[in-house]
Amino acid sequence: MSSFPNITSSSLIFYLTGVPGLEFAHVWISVPFCCLYITALSGNGIILFIIITESSLHEPMYYFLSMLSTTDLGLCISTLVTMLGIFWFNARQITFHACVTQMFFMQLFTVMESSVLLAMAFDRFIAICNPLRYATILTDSIIIKVWFAILVRGTVVLLPLVLLLKRLSFCQSHVLHHSYCFHPDIIQLSCTDNKINSVLGLTALIVTAGVDSIFILLSYILIIKTILSIASPEERHKAFSTCISHIGAVAIFYIPLISLCFVHRFGKSAPPFVHTLMANAYLLIPPVMNPIIYSVKTKQIRKAIKKVLLSKTSEV
Repeated sequence: MSSFPNITSSSLIFYLTGVPGLEFAHVWISVPFCCLYITALSGNGIILFIIITESSLHEPMYYFLSMLSTTDLGLCISTLVTMLGIFWFNARQITFHACVTQMFFMQLFTVMESSVLLAMAFDRFIAICNPLRYATILTDSIIIKVWFAILVRGTVVLLPLVLLLKRLSFCQSHVLHHSYCFHPDIIQLSCTDNKINSVLGLTALIVTAGVDSIFILLSYILIIKTILSIASPEERHKAFSTCISHIGAVAIFYIPLISLCFVHRFGKSAPPFVHTLMANAYLLIPPVMNPIIYSVKTKQIRKAIKKVLLSKTSEV
């Protein structure tokens, strides 16, 4: 018989984990994490602000960029409290319901970010492969419907994961391996059969990020085919340069996400710091890097930022 009592979800407490083996240095480790959070929150906040306030950026491409910044902000905020709580106050306890709520929103913003990246790939596909119909296809009403569909899709896919978690019993260790609640991490602690949860979690990943990545790849195959058919080298370079920022955003989102999923499912023998490193990379790299990539590679964004900064300086 197990030495652990069978605990119901209503009274269950989980214990989050910081950096295994370096608990004594959590205060110092929090410094780079704080810098990353500040960079992500301020960078995405600036992107959102200039797109809202600058009328020249009221175009489909920048509307999709504002969606990307919104999902990045949501991803940061959903884990900010628990992560810094561990590093600053050693506040490791989290109730089952709070844990599931955090897991839902964190994964919701992850699914939404994948969907937004697909929408941005479609935007680039239309702009390059069918530029004459760009304005008629991507109207303001269509963009609003796309955003609503992205939100509904994420909610519908993830709600079953939340509901099925409530049927599990936890009679073993309640120590999670990350500074936030992650679905594969939670179900591994269950002492009841979690095959349905595992299969459903993998299915949710495949029908969202998996399907999105395939369509993004197909979009770029067609985009490259169209670009190569352009006679002028200058026009080819100009067309491809409009995709560089999006390609970078896709890479920094999917590579850490896929790596974390593989480590969780097939790397159980890996050292604990590997799990921690991959989990934090998946969480923080996209929100930190996306504003930097778009600010560096997109001339209109750079101009808008300079305009805002110069206007603030002149007011002072």
